[in-house]
Amino acid sequence: MTGRRRSLLVALAGALAALLPALALSGFTVDDALITARYAHHLARGLGYRFNAAGPVTDGVTPLGWAFALAPFAAGGPLAALAAAKAIGVAAWTLAAGALALAVDRASGRPARFAALALVPASAPLGAWAAAGMETGVVAALGALAVALPALGWALAGAACAGAAAALRPELLPFALVVALAAQAAPRADGAGAAPPAPPARPAWPRALAALALAGLPFVAVAATRLAIFGRAAPLAALAKAPDAALGARYALACFLLTGPVALIAPVAWRALPAWPRGLLAAVAVHFLAVAAAGGDWMPLSRLAVPALPAVVLAAAHVASAAGARATALRIALALAGQLFVMIRVGPTAARVGGDRLRVIEELRGALAGAEVVAALDIGWLGAATAATLVDLAGVTDPAIAALPGGHTTKRIPGALLDARGVDVLVLLLAEGQALASPWTASRFARGVEQHLARLPDAGEAFAPAAVSGVPHLRYVVLRRRAGGEAAAVAPR
Repeated sequence: MTGRRRSLLVALAGALAALLPALALSGFTVDDALITARYAHHLARGLGYRFNAAGPVTDGVTPLGWAFALAPFAAGGPLAALAAAKAIGVAAWTLAAGALALAVDRASGRPARFAALALVPASAPLGAWAAAGMETGVVAALGALAVALPALGWALAGAACAGAAAALRPELLPFALVVALAAQAAPRADGAGAAPPAPPARPAWPRALAALALAGLPFVAVAATRLAIFGRAAPLAALAKAPDAALGARYALACFLLTGPVALIAPVAWRALPAWPRGLLAAVAVHFLAVAAAGGDWMPLSRLAVPALPAVVLAAAHVASAAGARATALRIALALAGQLFVMIRVGPTAARVGGDRLRVIEELRGALAGAEVVAALDIGWLGAATAATLVDLAGVTDPAIAALPGGHTTKRIPGALLDARGVDVLVLLLAEGQALASPWTASRFARGVEQHLARLPDAGEAFAPAAVSGVPHLRYVVLRRRAGGEAAAVAPR
């Protein structure tokens, strides 16, 4: 078999390993994906970078520029933008996984290196987030290219990909810098399947500085742009969702145990590794520390860990090449056990999320008709269900609410704010398994801010229930402001 044909087959195998779980979990999404989609729709309509068509320009999308990338596909509405984002994420990750497989192939001449590729199809986080409609699929692709390209002889191109990833996801900056610097010690592969030559001498300072610039300057450019436009260098989400160190540590530990890095625990083998794979190990470790420092994430399936998982795969291939076969088999088996636990336990539910969201949108579109200002915590799906002005009770798109005390689900919203904003509809989520009580203010709601609003004085007199969605775990209550009479009430259920 010629070297070119072998490379093509290896790349195709890697791409297929990434594509299959992405297709199986293509129904997954999160509410925040539709927030970006609404920004993109308003850009497509020529209304500017706004969440609300008549509202101010706000910094409601952490990956600055992502909404602009979706705008060409968003003329048909937020759902059209979401569909495009999902396709782009799957395509980007699939292609990058092919390059990652080539890098794994060239890690050494030992067959054990290919065991690491089993981590790709077993990863529910990689598959689901590639298809989620967030920027995560593209960032995972950039993370894969950041570690694969140096292994294929293009270290500075890898540094540029790492920098692009950090520009989209700020918590990736430490990972990007470590990968870019370590990649300067990556050996040039001399052919598919052949053992690479000895690594070059210590990289020259000019080349190392160039790599660090490529990895760091995009992050700086985005921060400077934010500062100039919005008055703060950090994304608005950092204000709305203040970091919690304890939560971040638990989140990072859970991600470490369940997403594949267990395959890297091989202290004896580490000593036999050259500088480049040691750099990969350092980059993975630094990223998990950064995720912990960022306070973790409320979204499911280890979103913040996903961009570093391609580095885990390539590092695992190098570790497998330096360790004994039995030890490698045990580590890979333990890593796969954690991944398959997530795939089996969470995967089927995750695959239904998108369909359930679409059902809620269709069920409540009529109840929202005629609304002018709607206040809610989950504003993504609402942005696809109504063109009304939305008041973001989490503060992710609203600087004034973001600055209020509390986390993004526990903001202490004053009752006067609803009046000041002219809110005529409230949309609140009932707690899991709960029915709408009579009066509705006695109901138990899912998040703190919703419970707080239900307990405000005169809430029952100001608003009356008009509809309840029928999806069992997404029981949204539409409450319309009473005006000269009660809103069309629905029977508690």
